Amino acid sequence: MTDLFHAAKQNRIFQDVVDQIQEAIISGKIEVGEKLPPERELKEMLQTSRSTIREALRVLEQKGLIEIKLGMGGGAIVTTVSADQVTESLDLLIKSQNVSLNHLAEFRERVEGDVAELAAGRVTDEDIRELKKLLEDAKKYVDMGIDYITHFWEADKKVHLAIADISRNPIYISICKTIHYNIIHYLMKYLPMRVNVMAENYKDLCDIVESVELGKSDDARNLAKGHVRRFNRYMKKMQDEETV
Repeated sequence: MTDLFHAAKQNRIFQDVVDQIQEAIISGKIEVGEKLPPERELKEMLQTSRSTIREALRVLEQKGLIEIKLGMGGGAIVTTVSADQVTESLDLLIKSQNVSLNHLAEFRERVEGDVAELAAGRVTDEDIRELKKLLEDAKKYVDMGIDYITHFWEADKKVHLAIADISRNPIYISICKTIHYNIIHYLMKYLPMRVNVMAENYKDLCDIVESVELGKSDDARNLAKGHVRRFNRYMKKMQDEETV
C-alpha cells in the first residue's frame, strides 16, 4: 500500500487525511475486512503527525467505514456501511433539526409515493402473500378496538416497510425505515385516538397494496401520497388546537 496515499495538503491536513483514506475504502482499493496500514506507516505515507492520523481514524470509525480493534492482531479494519448506520444518521437529523409535521409530510409524500410506484413494478407473488398476511394482522387490531392502537401502528409500520422492501432500492428502504421509526411519536401525540381513524388508515393500506398487486404504478403512487397528505391534515389540526 506504499503508493496508495500521498503527502497530505498542509493547508487542510486533517480533512485531506480523512478524504484520502475514505476514498481508498469507497473505491475498493482497500477491501472490506482488510486492515489499513499501521499508524506509523500512515504517518510516513501521509507525512503528518501520529495524532492527526489517530483523529482521522476516529472520524472514519464514527462514519462506520472502519472498526478499530485493540490488542494482538488488531488495527483499523475496513467494514461495510450498513443500512442501520444510514438509518441512525437520518434519525439523528430528524431529531436534532426539530422537523415539523409539515416538513415530514412533504418529504413522506414524495418518498412513499416513489416507493409505492416502484413496488408496483417490481412486486412478486411472494411479496403479495407477505403483504396480505401483514394486512390481516393490522385488521385484527382494528377489530380489537382502540386499546390496541399501539399494536395497530406497529402493524401499519410493517406494511409500509414491506412495500419499501419491494422497491428493491436500499436507499429508499433506509429512508422509510427511519421515517417510520420516528413517525410513531407524531402519531401518538397528534392523531385522534379513534377506531374510525384506525379503520380509515387500514382501508388506505388495503387500497395501496391492491394497486401494488395489480401493478398499477400511478394509482399506487397517488394513493400513497394522498394517504400521507390526509393523515397529516388530521395531525396538524390537533397540533393547532393545542396551541390555541
